[in-house]
Amino acid sequence: MGLSPRQRQAVTKTIATRYKRSDKTGKGRILDELCATTGWHRNHARKALATALRPKIVKPREPRKPLYSSEIIAALRFCWAVLGAASGKRLGPTLSELVPVLRHFNELDITDGQAAMLIRISPATIDRRLAADRAKMALRGRSHTKPGSLLKSQIPIRTWADWDDARPGFVEIDLVGHEGGNATGEHAYTLTVTDIATGWTENRSVRNKARKWVVAAMDDIARIMPFPIIGVDSDNGSEFINHHLLAWCEAREITFTRGRPNVSNDGAHVEQKNWAVVRTIVGYHRYDTPAELLLLNEIWALQSLLTNYFYPQQKLILKVRDGAKVTKKYDTATTPYARTKTDDTVGAEDKAILDDTYPTINPAAVQRQIQALTDKLLKITTSKRAAPPKPPAEPRTTRASRNESTNQITRAS
Repeated sequence: MGLSPRQRQAVTKTIATRYKRSDKTGKGRILDELCATTGWHRNHARKALATALRPKIVKPREPRKPLYSSEIIAALRFCWAVLGAASGKRLGPTLSELVPVLRHFNELDITDGQAAMLIRISPATIDRRLAADRAKMALRGRSHTKPGSLLKSQIPIRTWADWDDARPGFVEIDLVGHEGGNATGEHAYTLTVTDIATGWTENRSVRNKARKWVVAAMDDIARIMPFPIIGVDSDNGSEFINHHLLAWCEAREITFTRGRPNVSNDGAHVEQKNWAVVRTIVGYHRYDTPAELLLLNEIWALQSLLTNYFYPQQKLILKVRDGAKVTKKYDTATTPYARTKTDDTVGAEDKAILDDTYPTINPAAVQRQIQALTDKLLKITTSKRAAPPKPPAEPRTTRASRNESTNQITRAS
């Protein structure tokens, strides 16, 4: 089998310098070797050796004309902002559904041809064209959840064999603290409830992590979920492992389990939502006033419409470990609303309610409302920091103390 053109070129470049430095006899011998190796004629081999040493002028290739115009990229950036800066793999599959909705509400002023181009943008192109915008977004913070020890003997540790995760209704719950780096004193917490099968997520903020507030928030969330809650899995914090929440679950015939102590991966679904939903929206500030608590719950009511009806999510379907290398495979990104609609265990009445709600939601308008509320929340938070400290109150004096002071003055005089 002969050499390929690329291999012949490599052989020629290798021996070209040796050929130039050799005498007439040496050059003849090198030509014979090259002809035997490549199958070339002697004249062609001589020209190839001379050409290999000649510098080539490489002209830069003209850049390819952009496939997507600036109007299409601007529309893509708008869709990306509406969906809370989703990655390309999550944004790409949902553009075919999001773009018609935004055009229906006159949020996108593009032609039919531009809309067709926008829908066909690949996930890799989305990430590449929006890389600069994504680089501007960065949040940093820390968490400080402490485990509790109440009723651990009565609440079993959850194992993967205990739950049918493919059925909607099995949820993970967690609390996110809004202490702003200062854990002293009373401050708000946000309860996050995430369904494992569909990704449906609801949030409620409470004034502190007292048991009665957590149970009240759970009761409120259970009423608005599109399917009944069948199982609840929590961490080992005392805000969850207590008689109040256990009695709440038992009264509703809900399976109550807990994760393994000091193993955060047992609550991976809700932990991910703590970042993707809570931290990316309200950040790491300290919220400890009734006005802030009211704004937080207004935000969560609106955010539920975006998170569940329009934010696409990916589910891990395969994980293979080969030594230190871990390979993961995810399904096609879709919304919790779409997953709920296609699930056979969800009742027809619940699906009808979802179908009636979906056409009425303008995601861009909802996003603007959320931005206005978060701006208002930030102003309240920053105004607390800028407020001058109150002067210390003067000590209250009683009649007896005043008489004693008078007597001391009299004795001194």
